[in-house]
Amino acid sequence: MIANLYKNRHKTLFDIHINSNILAQNLYQTPKMTYMKIGIIKERKNPPDKRVVFSPDACKELLEKYSGLEIKVESSDVRFFTDDAYKKVGITVTDDVSDCDVLLGVKEVPVDALIPNKKYFFFSHTIKKQPYNRKLLKAFLDKNISFFDHETIIKSNGARLIGFGRYAGLVGAYNGFRALGLRDKLFNLPKVESLNDLNEVKIELDKITLPNIKILLSGTGKVAQGAKEILDHLKIKEVSDALYLTSKFTEPVYCMVDVMEYSKRTDGKVGDRFKFYKDPSGYESNFMPYAKETDFFIAGHFYGTGAPYLFTREDAKSTDFNINLISDISCDVDGPVASTLRASTIADPFYGYDPKTEKEVPFDDKNAITVMAVDNLPCELPKDASEGFGEMFMKNVIPSFFDDDKSGILERAQMTENGKLTARFSYLQDYVEGKE
Repeated sequence: MIANLYKNRHKTLFDIHINSNILAQNLYQTPKMTYMKIGIIKERKNPPDKRVVFSPDACKELLEKYSGLEIKVESSDVRFFTDDAYKKVGITVTDDVSDCDVLLGVKEVPVDALIPNKKYFFFSHTIKKQPYNRKLLKAFLDKNISFFDHETIIKSNGARLIGFGRYAGLVGAYNGFRALGLRDKLFNLPKVESLNDLNEVKIELDKITLPNIKILLSGTGKVAQGAKEILDHLKIKEVSDALYLTSKFTEPVYCMVDVMEYSKRTDGKVGDRFKFYKDPSGYESNFMPYAKETDFFIAGHFYGTGAPYLFTREDAKSTDFNINLISDISCDVDGPVASTLRASTIADPFYGYDPKTEKEVPFDDKNAITVMAVDNLPCELPKDASEGFGEMFMKNVIPSFFDDDKSGILERAQMTENGKLTARFSYLQDYVEGKE
């Protein structure tokens, strides 16, 4: 799925990006750099996040490639890669990164830890006007911070260039099978966070035997592809939606469906995926035929504002609703997957949803739909997630600092400059002022 449909009142960021060529000419000019100092900041958000933008090996590779680059790493006892691991490859580890030009992190930086007059990159969770981070965006303006959100680093067509989606998909699918094993007393998979890397995850999966179940995977983007990687590793047979909806099987199977399979036009005409992304009105859910045939649903889709829900609480009450296990990787609370009452946690990842009472119950209750809805899944696989993210950032972002941003990556991503929102993100002004 295209994961850049962040709605404002009138249009999506996709539209803003595509139609902003005139604005862009004088919006952001990056002087061609011959010297640059990057600081890798300590993650300060709770619960602790072990991920980092660049691993020690990635830092070493960058320094070998760019002679004008210096990297400092802020000391941390949280991240997966230790201070000593950076020191061993010649990277400076320090408690003070205030002399760096650009500061790179993963999760939100507490307001009181922001250094004024710097360039920051991290996930701010503000571009959809999330109320809990309004003060953070306001602080960027008050402290004259030039801010670039990882989510806004996109191609000219609006497609995301970096993210942790694959790792969310990998861990989310694994966790679903872990829930199945625990609930039905079939096998006991360890938590991903107790394993060192993806290779160990796959070794654990090699030990299990699955029952004869039908699995539905929604989405086609990085999240869904990550989940598919787990299904394929387990050698589960992939079948077409036509066979999935009409046939019984003697082995586990899965079907991967996109938005035009589980949504349909209300007027009966053939749907158009790209038109749907821009305007999902006039569509309704076509999910129930799949729900009738599915045991385990992996929700790996992106949900855009205004799109029809996949299934409602009333749908889940139907005798035709067969799903009894859901791994909701997208985790839109009280949204398109009606059983997702809340986000769960890495420490306590499963709960049950009773369709009759619409209440939370134990995950192994006999009348429950078992739900996995952890909203920070990549944190369970910090080594692989960090290495993969660093590769994307190295390839797609770092060159822009040294080539006058000829691809427009920084120009499109910059949200704040000189104490103001850039024109592309001016739709956030009312949000910053607390009017929305």
